[in-house]
Amino acid sequence: MHRFTNELIHETSPYLLQHAHNPVNWMAWNEATLKKAKEENKLILVSIGYSACHWCHVMEHESFEDETTARMMNDHFICIKIDREERPDIDAVYMSAVQLMTQRGGWPLNCFTLPDGKPLYGGTYFPKERWREILLTLADLWKNDPDKCFDYAHQLTEGVRATGKIITDNEEKNIENKTLEISIQNWSMRFDNSEGGPDHAPKFPLPNNYLFLLRYAHLAGEQEILKHVSLTLEKMAMGGIYDQLGGGFARYSTDTLWKVPHFEKMLYDNAQLVSLYSEAYQQSGNALYKNVVYETLEFISRELTAENGAFYSALDADSEGEEGKYYVWTKEELHQTIGQSLPNAIFDDYFSVDEYGRWENGKNILLRRESDEVIAKKHGMSADKLQEGIDSAKKKLLAVRERRVRPSLDDKSLTSWNAMMLRAYVDAYAVFGEENFLSDALKNAAFIRDVQLRDDGGLWHSWKKNKSTINGFLEDHAFVIDAFIALYQVCFNEQWLMIAKQQTDYVMKHFVSEGQQMFYFTSAKDPLLITRRIETDDNVIPSSNSVMAKNIFYLGHFFGKAEWITRAERMLKTVQEEIIRYGAGYSNWMILQLHFTFSFREVAIVGNDVDKSRAAFRKHYLPNQIFAGSPGLSDLPLLQNRFVENKTLIYICENNSCESPVENTRAAIDRLETGTNAE
Repeated sequence: MHRFTNELIHETSPYLLQHAHNPVNWMAWNEATLKKAKEENKLILVSIGYSACHWCHVMEHESFEDETTARMMNDHFICIKIDREERPDIDAVYMSAVQLMTQRGGWPLNCFTLPDGKPLYGGTYFPKERWREILLTLADLWKNDPDKCFDYAHQLTEGVRATGKIITDNEEKNIENKTLEISIQNWSMRFDNSEGGPDHAPKFPLPNNYLFLLRYAHLAGEQEILKHVSLTLEKMAMGGIYDQLGGGFARYSTDTLWKVPHFEKMLYDNAQLVSLYSEAYQQSGNALYKNVVYETLEFISRELTAENGAFYSALDADSEGEEGKYYVWTKEELHQTIGQSLPNAIFDDYFSVDEYGRWENGKNILLRRESDEVIAKKHGMSADKLQEGIDSAKKKLLAVRERRVRPSLDDKSLTSWNAMMLRAYVDAYAVFGEENFLSDALKNAAFIRDVQLRDDGGLWHSWKKNKSTINGFLEDHAFVIDAFIALYQVCFNEQWLMIAKQQTDYVMKHFVSEGQQMFYFTSAKDPLLITRRIETDDNVIPSSNSVMAKNIFYLGHFFGKAEWITRAERMLKTVQEEIIRYGAGYSNWMILQLHFTFSFREVAIVGNDVDKSRAAFRKHYLPNQIFAGSPGLSDLPLLQNRFVENKTLIYICENNSCESPVENTRAAIDRLETGTNAE
């Protein structure tokens, strides 16, 4: 029984349902709610967060569960609660407004608007007394001086609209490797070459940054850049940001040492990090990276996967109202649990159960500082014997931990994030060849195809308990296309490539931005917000336009559509100045730029042994090409007229020109590993 129940009880989002029994009369964002604000001539409070957000929970407990505060909110405002993961379009608009007002952003995001949705005032977390002051001040201003509200909201709205515009420069820009060199030179001044990552806290993994730097370092022969990437990946894998017992990464580190995480685990972070560590293993052979991939995918399978192959969104940072409680240990708890698995001194040395690993209230965050080989040598034992003891201790600790009160699960499935995790399984399979990785990828691909893909060609954005909701955004289409292109390249089932092309045709029709090369974030079928945003900067998730530009480039090669390759090039040219100014915010674009400034090849494999031949490429790091294949005849332009009875032939092509085919895979690999110089 609950004293209060509001309209959020009808929603499916775990975050919205968390607020369904607040005394605040929360409503969902919909036409009826917006109409109500206009009819009652009330200001709107748009309050945005997500289920794993620690400070969202704090503000809910302090203010939204307080009846006096709730009464003030209900009396003066139409209160709308939004899950930012369900509605990234709304979040982006009001985040832009708050950043213009305060020069900072974050969640919870609280933005007050006019009845028509134009932003008036906002911020992030507010303590209860300050929140009450704001409520009364704004209510009084709206009642006694509405013209002032209108004037300010108009100016702020124009500012928001201006931030979402892409100015297309008609001046022909050249796509040059020099641009990347200048960008990296500027960027590297902010490298932390002691602990890896950026030279400030908090530290976010930003896997796309290191995927680009890894590829660039390999192609350009830049050993110092490669050292920084290796340092960063090793420090993250051994730090507290990585769950040393259960696998998977937390969202970010609060310090410069990767020691103290903000404990929530997000699907999108772990998806991209699996892809990154898989590729880094292929480049380096570092066993630590392989371990990260296997443990993280085991975590995904164990804790974030539904029976139908869909992936859940996140695990909360808090349990029992305390951040990180599920993951930390006292020294006594650790020693009591591991028993005879290892001597305590060795275990403590391995996982930094000392002052370095100490956190709060006598609790320890498990993290590492030295490799297995160093620890084993220090304690006079073999690395195999050490690992045997560590595995035994971890198994015992994980069993005890799983009996604790678990962090809450956000069990909605977002199409874009699912596609990213699908891509992660594909990338892991492409490197390690584990059949279960491919089977899990195919199961999720079937979920997207059969459940989230509509008959009209569009996608649903969200799924929970057999209910698909919310028209898909550009990010949903972009990441699904990306994942299906990758899936095709490891299994050579052309249905995935055909769906990718159909999805691209859909984007071209419904997301096109007239007069500009970029695509809108929202479909033309969606109700308009105060602005229709164009997303270009890469953040913790690559921008939807950078992903689409890469998709169009690849599909242009697969299907022989030169106009698509040209469009990708024009999109890339639009962000050349931004790449120079702030490479870390355009790293996915910079991966595309590598395809233009270094040799980009198409590898076509045709014949009965196509799968065996493709598998031979796994042990070789070849980051600047695409693969197509078929056991027989195919109508795919890359494969047409290439089949020869009783032979498996490998064709290497570049700029519509193909070398003579070879039957020997080693010979093909030798060709690919040469001729990668910058143009």
